[in-house]
Amino acid sequence: MSANETKIGPDSQPATPAGEVVYDATASVPMANDGVEPGSVPISAFAAAAPKINVAATKSDGLGCHAGKDEMRKAAEAAGKGETLARYAADYPLGPHDQPQSMCPAFGSLRVGLRMRRTATVLSGSACCVYGLTFTSHFYGARRTVGYVPFNSETLVTGKLFEDIREAVFKLADPANYDTIVVTNLCVPTASGVPLRLLPKEINGVRIIGIDVPGFGIPTHAEAKDVLAGAMLKYARTEAEHGPVRAPRGGRSAKPTVTLVGEMFPADPVGIGMMLEPLGLAAGPVVPTREWRELYSALDCAAVAAIHPFYTASFREFEAAGRTIVGSAPVGHDGTAAWLDTIGAACNVPASRVDAAKARLLPMIRAALARTPIKGRITLSGYEGSELLVARLLIESGADVRYVGTACPRTRWSDPDRDWLEAKGVHVTYRASLEQDLAAFEEFKPDLAIGTTPVVQKAKERSVPALYFTNLISARPLFGVAGAGSLAQVVNAALGNKARFDEMSAFFEGVGTGHTAGVWQEQPVDRPDFREAYKRQMAKQAKARKSEEMV
Repeated sequence: MSANETKIGPDSQPATPAGEVVYDATASVPMANDGVEPGSVPISAFAAAAPKINVAATKSDGLGCHAGKDEMRKAAEAAGKGETLARYAADYPLGPHDQPQSMCPAFGSLRVGLRMRRTATVLSGSACCVYGLTFTSHFYGARRTVGYVPFNSETLVTGKLFEDIREAVFKLADPANYDTIVVTNLCVPTASGVPLRLLPKEINGVRIIGIDVPGFGIPTHAEAKDVLAGAMLKYARTEAEHGPVRAPRGGRSAKPTVTLVGEMFPADPVGIGMMLEPLGLAAGPVVPTREWRELYSALDCAAVAAIHPFYTASFREFEAAGRTIVGSAPVGHDGTAAWLDTIGAACNVPASRVDAAKARLLPMIRAALARTPIKGRITLSGYEGSELLVARLLIESGADVRYVGTACPRTRWSDPDRDWLEAKGVHVTYRASLEQDLAAFEEFKPDLAIGTTPVVQKAKERSVPALYFTNLISARPLFGVAGAGSLAQVVNAALGNKARFDEMSAFFEGVGTGHTAGVWQEQPVDRPDFREAYKRQMAKQAKARKSEEMV
């Protein structure tokens, strides 16, 4: 090493005469306002080295996020994705409105892949979308790398993007590191018809799963979990049909198992297993699984518990394997009694044995509910898929629940919960929009609002206690004896904060709301005419763009 070089880490890097380490030529790239400096690289040199852009190809690109869902859906259908979108429309039907407000759906499938051992995840989509998804995934605790295959207009429309994805997959497919590689098309590649189905099914023993998760085809992130879980179950089922597969990490269960479908609090599968033990059954894997080999165990079950009832694609694979799907869950006293009956029937457990299990479990659940009562009127909404189960538990705890809104669709596996709630006078709304959740808040005037972030915000603006469903409610045990008293502490604490909200409202009385919020020497004047003029201008521009498209 010469006197003008330094070494950092395992690799040496060239250094400037002044000793500054230089990793690349980024600092030498000329800018438009640069003067001519000694040693600078002329712009013409960069222009000569730059790849030639196929201008004709870029003219056909109109499928960015700015195009809107309708246009992207049309483009995807024209590009050969019509069958995929039709299947999504059947599996995840929309409600009376277009689509509930939720985070990017692809976060759901991304989360599933990042939680699995020996699984690589690769995204194909706009850079801004990939940034947002990776940020959110790491915010929620992911400690895994997210792969990204970038593109531009030319590589997108000429097919080069698919070749880049294929090359990336071949580079990643190392069986020493991975069992599976999941490649996900986001909105723009899906609309452009990037054909992930043409990727090899296996490379060097590493499985390749390609899925499309467009925001214009998958309504919620909860259902996107099912897109990937269903694709993996289908692959695993095909493997099992063709020969022996790997045994579970802990070996096969000596008892018939019940597979649990839907993400849940870590203690819940253990609690469910304790309830199944008197029936001679055991809790099987939770789908989505944490490892590929668990998929085989999930399929090798006596029955499937649809804890979250919207996993339509996954249930299709279980039914193809000849498994019975059981709706609802062992939540509260009534839910547990009905669920044990249904599970017992599905697994051919003698009625006397089921009755004995109920005689032991139900008094304990009833006692736990009685020890931790909840008193107050509550509205509840969310987008996780467990909203109806939580409402049942709240009601059996004594709460006056008037409204339940879920962003997920109605399926036949949620009917037992819906029927029970409606018999109690609860208004249940599937595919609930933010506007419907807020209207329920205004109509029922709850003592506590449990919901999504904007619902919580609106409630607190009105000095009404509120809890965020995802972090504070769904992240708790819900089932059996452990679930019976789990909500009381946080819900009762929130209900007890009403006086604090009233005190804060009194303190800030007079500072204004909306455009007058704050302390002013001169009160701001609302100018709705400005908003109307701007609205008319935007409508005029939209009409002009539509006319240009028709030419």
